[in-house]
Amino acid sequence: MKKIISTLIAITVIALGSVNIAAAEVTTLANIGTFNKIEVHGNVEVIVTNGEKNKVQVNNNYYSESAMLQGEDGVLRISSYKTEKLVVYVTANDLQAIAAYDNASVKSDGKLSLVALDVNLYNNAYAGLNLDNYAANITVNDQAKADLTGSAVEYNLTYSQSSTVNRAELIATNATETLTVPRSAPKHKHAFAE
Repeated sequence: MKKIISTLIAITVIALGSVNIAAAEVTTLANIGTFNKIEVHGNVEVIVTNGEKNKVQVNNNYYSESAMLQGEDGVLRISSYKTEKLVVYVTANDLQAIAAYDNASVKSDGKLSLVALDVNLYNNAYAGLNLDNYAANITVNDQAKADLTGSAVEYNLTYSQSSTVNRAELIATNATETLTVPRSAPKHKHAFAE
């Protein structure tokens, strides 16, 4: 009798597990068009990889979520401001630029092999990129963070005092790094009549 009950419990657990897996929906956007820049806003995690065709997949039915994905004028714009992080998988044919804002994060799946890549991070955005580039121009503003690995022939980093950049595992032939210091407000001169 114990064996039958254990078997029934195991079947129930497997069936319920299957229901949960089936409920996790993936939406593929086939007609997203051509893009060479990704712009991300809000609570979104983008996982990007190289590929022969542009393709975008979302970890759930984004139409029912508070999310926006739009391809226009060569820019793939992704935004979501829900509490739950929206995960988007992007395969890019000719990626040249990434801009991330708010709490967005962009991570590479494997090495990003590109001729040149411009990355701009703002607010609390994060980028974890494994590069294999000729040129990489990285700008990290505000309290944004970047973890950079791989290699680049021409590497240019501009970062703010409040940002965090880990580049210990990035090999660059020609490297330039610039720390930006926030400007203080100019002092006003007052003219007093005597």
